[in-house]
Amino acid sequence: MEPVIRPAAPADLGAVAEIYTHYVRHTVVTFEENPPPVAAWRRRLDDLAAQNLPFLVAEVAGEVVGYAYAAPWRPKPAYRNTVENSIYLAPGRTGRGLGGALLKALLTACAGTHVRQMIAVIADAGTDTSAALHRRLGFTDAGRLAAVGHKHGRWIDTLLMQRAVGDPTTDAADLNR
Repeated sequence: MEPVIRPAAPADLGAVAEIYTHYVRHTVVTFEENPPPVAAWRRRLDDLAAQNLPFLVAEVAGEVVGYAYAAPWRPKPAYRNTVENSIYLAPGRTGRGLGGALLKALLTACAGTHVRQMIAVIADAGTDTSAALHRRLGFTDAGRLAAVGHKHGRWIDTLLMQRAVGDPTTDAADLNR
């Protein structure tokens, strides 16, 4: 069954929180150590909507099986046209093309906004899966930060990847929106 990729709604946030909780508790792919409650996800959904940034879910047979969003890369004003992506799939739902479908939809949604660059910060969890997905969709390696995270008793590197979004020749007036 093909996934339906759509904007997240408040009713989806329980499933989103459950998916993320798995990664917080059992993996090093996020440096979060305490799973955020649904109320925190509601604030994130509202905050991203106020900034005209996408928060998407993947749904299969009525069940939310993954999500992706674009959030500001850094809080300083000069970074306002750069976002960082986050993509998570429910356990047991990986390897089925859902991550690619979500990332493609996220790039498309960002193309119609003020966003000009998308950054991926990928924890080195011992697999190349996330980096390979990003490379397939045009991201290039931008650098590696060594031993910047410590979780589950180990030091973790992060790989930085980057991709242009929309028309990089947009004039300065558009960049200041």
